[in-house]
Amino acid sequence: MLLALDTSTAQVGLALYDGVQVLGEMTWTTRQHHTTELAPALNGLLKRSGASMDMVEALGMAIGPGSFTSLRVGLSLAKGIALARHLPLVGISTMDIIAAAQPAGTRPLAAVIQAGRKRIALGWYQFSENRWQAQGEVKSTTVDELADQIEHPTYVAGELTSEDRSRLARKRANILLASPMHCVRRPSILADLAWARWQNNQVDEPASLAPIYLHVEGTPIP
Repeated sequence: MLLALDTSTAQVGLALYDGVQVLGEMTWTTRQHHTTELAPALNGLLKRSGASMDMVEALGMAIGPGSFTSLRVGLSLAKGIALARHLPLVGISTMDIIAAAQPAGTRPLAAVIQAGRKRIALGWYQFSENRWQAQGEVKSTTVDELADQIEHPTYVAGELTSEDRSRLARKRANILLASPMHCVRRPSILADLAWARWQNNQVDEPASLAPIYLHVEGTPIP
């Protein structure tokens, strides 16, 4: 069984996955209470799923980009479990989780998360070889700057406020907004991505696995 943890932003997620079924999954929005909420939430998920940490054989962790503090909290817990129990750990890009939730298509995909200070983190994807593949590095931008970049029909998915969605929806017909259902980062998708890498022995060294921080004018997301 694989345990997946996503603490990239205020949107937090946990999942238990055995390669055949999702044994348990939960998501919630926290007000910067990752430190106090994460461990109790994990214990609750294990209990409700009829599982225990002794059944966990690997871990999948969303490694960002995202909030400096929340990523640090989640990665510290994942590393602690991996090192204490000698378990493999797989780091997955937060943007890849968003992209993997979207249906296949020929149009480009813009995956976004909130980056603070009215900015967003933006990653571009193209569907190729039966999956969404990242095109270049994740950048810091604004919703208006993103809208100005889009000149052809493009999917936009991820963390968007109601104001963001309104601004993008009225900007131009070329912006195809994913439904809110497809914009939630599902920890079960993180688990599936991590499971595939684990089965192919593509694991990370827990001691050296580092989060991806997006810098805005030299300052990481708070």
